Amino acid sequence: MVLNKLRGKTQDHGSDHKSGPVVYTPFDHPSGASKVPAEAKLSDTQLDKYQQVYAHFASADIKVASSEETHKHKDPSHMSPLTDAEKAWLTRECFLRYLRATKWVVADAIDRIELTLAWRREFGVAGKFEADNVVNGKLCSEENETGKEVILGFENDSRPCLYLKPGRQNTKTSQRQVQHLVYMLERVIDFMPSGQDQLALLIDFKAHPVGTQGGKIPPVSIGRQVLHILQTHYPERLGKALLTNIPWLGRTFMNIIYPFIDPMTREKLVFDQPFPNYVPVEQLDQDFGGDVNFEYDHAKYWPVMVEMAEKKRQRYYERFDKFGKKVGLSEIDLRGDGDDLVHPV
Repeated sequence: MVLNKLRGKTQDHGSDHKSGPVVYTPFDHPSGASKVPAEAKLSDTQLDKYQQVYAHFASADIKVASSEETHKHKDPSHMSPLTDAEKAWLTRECFLRYLRATKWVVADAIDRIELTLAWRREFGVAGKFEADNVVNGKLCSEENETGKEVILGFENDSRPCLYLKPGRQNTKTSQRQVQHLVYMLERVIDFMPSGQDQLALLIDFKAHPVGTQGGKIPPVSIGRQVLHILQTHYPERLGKALLTNIPWLGRTFMNIIYPFIDPMTREKLVFDQPFPNYVPVEQLDQDFGGDVNFEYDHAKYWPVMVEMAEKKRQRYYERFDKFGKKVGLSEIDLRGDGDDLVHPV
């Protein structure tokens, strides 16, 4: 049981009195203490399966559905060709993530990718930039006024860190809360450096004075929807999840949700361990044992974070255009600096 892994005590990793210059905005790139791990080499069998998935989506005739429901019925009247933004999303690493998630079953990987493309269209995150998407910074701004989700710093393997702070909850349960989480997932992906395609979640359940909706367990329906989105549409994106200060309500919710969590995801959950073991202190909030005197001020943080992510996407698409607007380009190249492709298509 998950309760056996959760210690029933509150840990205070930081101090009530922070010191040093106040930081209000995200870090642009990892510190020198973070290193991107070396790429895993594909076997001949894995490479063959990858080529099959690539060939399917590289076809000029490929069309995808407009929603998860229409994807099930394969109705041609609800299908349309890939956009440039979707082609840019269909990277070499994207195909590999879905292949790993489906245990290298080609047909399952193709179906899952097509399902996600349909979901992205339906959910409103399939466009290139802020103005192209229903789920954007303007829609989600109010949800983050108390800083309940923050992108800040990079952990040891250069995964960008997304802090989730349920104790700062400021809104009632709604679909917009789910949209907000997806928006922040999309933005933390923008912050990924070349060679790293995973993120780290740092989840702190500690109560906070700014929280106005604290002490409530999210409905299981919302929890299951979020898990469906994470497991189905963001496979292999979670590298590590650090959880701390889990109260009894949080433990109850975790026990309700735990059976729905994929076993591979469970292995990435770390309970009540010191955050400095996983995140360089020069990019870790002092609240968790780091050196960063971070203070959340929505007016200072939100527009800067949105703009930083937008600029990173702009550069990503510029390099996508430069290398021929092809399906199967590598995120290593699209997020990198070189003029020559590391992984030619």
